[in-house]
Amino acid sequence: MDSTDDRPKPRRGIYLLPNLFTTATLFAGFYAILAAIKGHFEPAAIAIFVAMLMDGIDGRVARLTNTQTAFGAEYDSLSDLVAFGLAPALVVYLWALGDLGKIGWLAAFIYTAGTALRLARFNTQLGIADKRYFQGLPSPSAAAIMGGGVWIGATWGISGEDVKWLACLVSIVVGLLMVSNFRYNSFKEINFHGRVPFVFAVVVMLLFAVVFWHPPLILFAIFSGYAVSGPVLTVVQLRQRRAERRAAKRGGGVEGR
Repeated sequence: MDSTDDRPKPRRGIYLLPNLFTTATLFAGFYAILAAIKGHFEPAAIAIFVAMLMDGIDGRVARLTNTQTAFGAEYDSLSDLVAFGLAPALVVYLWALGDLGKIGWLAAFIYTAGTALRLARFNTQLGIADKRYFQGLPSPSAAAIMGGGVWIGATWGISGEDVKWLACLVSIVVGLLMVSNFRYNSFKEINFHGRVPFVFAVVVMLLFAVVFWHPPLILFAIFSGYAVSGPVLTVVQLRQRRAERRAAKRGGGVEGR
């Protein structure tokens, strides 16, 4: 009898629910590109934030329903590359960077390449990295900065040509932050299932109120602050480690006497 008959046969088909949200992420990124091509920059920017929302839901749905698969992980990465890499880069390029010629498309490419490298590094570090932190700026946060800037410009009537050099600088810096070694808090240690003080509900309510007061400005400020928090957190942790090493050396010297 052929021994190959005893091998487990691969399962066919995919889980529908989590992949529906992943497809929604991909669609939102694709729509953002189409809207920007037609010059509709406000809906293009909003579509990037919709993609962020769908991306946040698909992983949680997969974990809650125990439908995590290798296919889902690969599909999620590919959709993220479109929604958080290609779409923001093209939206910003069509809004502001096109007038800069080669410098403009180079800045857009640096951002796109940074997203691809960030996703590849994240996938290779699954299971071995410290879950409390991200290495490099997460691509959805980077996309929020890019999309938020365009959304502010479209809302306030700011022409991309007037801020093209600022948009170029932001694209390059954000792209490099994604492939940096700066550590960003993942907030995964927060327990959303446990009890919290009542004041926490009040704070969340106020946060929603502030965001809805002026969504593009507040969201851009929040994610820009998060981008800055990485270098600050890394510097603080390095100083703490150096202080601990000095204290350990002093302690070792005292014990040796």
